[in-house]
Amino acid sequence: MMTHLLSFCRSLQMLWKNRMYQGPSPRNQTFSVLYSYFHFSKKQQRYFSLTLAFLQNTKATKLLISKALCSSERGKNRGKQELSVSPHPLFSAGTAKKKSEMLGYKKDEQHCFPLSSPVLLPTKPLNSEEWEKVKENSEQKDIFENWMMTQMIKYNCSIDIAKSLLSWVARKNNGIVGYKLLVSYLNLCVSQSQTTEVIDVYEIIKSRYRTLEPEGYSLLIRGLIYSDKWRETLILLEGIKKIMSPSKKNYGDCIKGALLHQEVNLAWNLYLEMLNHRIIPNWETFQAFFDFAKGMKNNQFEGRLFDILLYLRHNHMYPTEPFAQSIKEWFESIPGEKWKGKSVTIHKSGQCSACGRMLEPNHLNSEEYEFLKQRVLKDVLDGGDQYRKTTPEEIRRFENFIKRCPPFDIVIDGLNITKMFPKIRESQTLLDVVSQITKQNLHVLVLGRKHMLKGSSRWQKNEMAAVQNMAYCFFADNVSEDDAFLLYATLHSGNHCKFLTRDLLRDHKACLPDEKTRHLFFRWQQGHQLVFLNYYPGKKIIFQSVLTYDTVVQTTGDSWHIPYDENMVERYSYEVPTKWLCLQQQN
Repeated sequence: MMTHLLSFCRSLQMLWKNRMYQGPSPRNQTFSVLYSYFHFSKKQQRYFSLTLAFLQNTKATKLLISKALCSSERGKNRGKQELSVSPHPLFSAGTAKKKSEMLGYKKDEQHCFPLSSPVLLPTKPLNSEEWEKVKENSEQKDIFENWMMTQMIKYNCSIDIAKSLLSWVARKNNGIVGYKLLVSYLNLCVSQSQTTEVIDVYEIIKSRYRTLEPEGYSLLIRGLIYSDKWRETLILLEGIKKIMSPSKKNYGDCIKGALLHQEVNLAWNLYLEMLNHRIIPNWETFQAFFDFAKGMKNNQFEGRLFDILLYLRHNHMYPTEPFAQSIKEWFESIPGEKWKGKSVTIHKSGQCSACGRMLEPNHLNSEEYEFLKQRVLKDVLDGGDQYRKTTPEEIRRFENFIKRCPPFDIVIDGLNITKMFPKIRESQTLLDVVSQITKQNLHVLVLGRKHMLKGSSRWQKNEMAAVQNMAYCFFADNVSEDDAFLLYATLHSGNHCKFLTRDLLRDHKACLPDEKTRHLFFRWQQGHQLVFLNYYPGKKIIFQSVLTYDTVVQTTGDSWHIPYDENMVERYSYEVPTKWLCLQQQN
């Protein structure tokens, strides 16, 4: 008895090859079963069904059956009280995950176990009678054929077993094999790099259909790039364009095919076409160019690879570790240029631990700062979502308050930071923070809510009065959003002003209109946001050091520094890598 799983559609056509012995000769001969007499079934036009004129092809059908029996025979012969905040820098890769683990949050573990088949899939090709028995015992009788092929894909079943399934379907349905079943078989062939089988499927589909579904196009492109019919992928790519925009994977596969067959200019033109259509290449596509160029001395192509690295810089993209390794190997393989690469970390000062060079600072110049200030005040503050709970009267009250005050050195989100230490009284935490900072003769603004002044066991009036004596304070209505006030006050005070909050301000960054502004905001945030490292009640508070260097691809001509994502390190979108590739040209 065999239990079974799930499925897709109906039936369609068949094709494939098997090796069969001719008499006593040990020489194998290849036979292709490609049916010639097909007609289109209007009832199945949704899935472009192929229909075999069965009565005109009895010989082909007999060959099909004999192939399944042959596969079956061959199959028989086969026999894992101190309160502190994470010491990792706020924006470093992996910090968020480690913090969530410290707080006891666990990732959903429903997918942690290795996949195993819930049914006993055939271990050898089956004949028609055997497939009938399997179907009879199945709970998926109505969709059995497509369902079974889906499981074969899922568990990487043998191609010969899949062929025997198609043989049975063709025989019992008067030669009709569903389009979805055929495409599913194509999927299995592509996943196992069965290029000859892919070509056979392609020839059948090409002769019958003017257009395909996107999945069919994508599978054919992926499977044909390794064959001598790789140029056909360009025709398929044009076919996709008629119904939708090609995916980055479609372009990437065509680029890979062109590089595999030494068509460098074609590959580069496809790459530029992607960029013109604002399609960001995947890492495998970038890496394919560097892998192709290893050991090559070609100034033009070398310039193109430098263009890719600058593209990563301008778009603030971080290569994967395999791509970074490919970049290193390409540099070191350039004849006569003596490049040497090494994986490094960067000191807090921004100095490379390998070559000693200083990275570019993340400090915004006056022009960049003024640009960011105007954009943030306009796009984030003026009429944004942050003011849904803030009245126009309170906005004006806050703006007038800021005009009366001198520029601040530090702006504190009072309510936010006190929530970091729930075992300590909020007013005590805030008083400790303000006391320490004001001892340095700094102008401090504390932002809070009106309920903080009413007096309670958590907010003692005498401690809040002490805070008001040491710092400028603005207390908004209890329902107001104070993050916008924090940004306004900090940016209004000037480029020297820093702010203290545990909020990462991702919503505000997302409100900004373009990538340039978002990157400037992130650079400014990295260099201006203060975070607790350790806090001992009543004692000195230790703050995390602020990042001083920019985390983008950088070059001086004879050196490159490239931040990259390490394998097995989960980096959130607002974090930056801690590993860098340092490349130096030796004298």
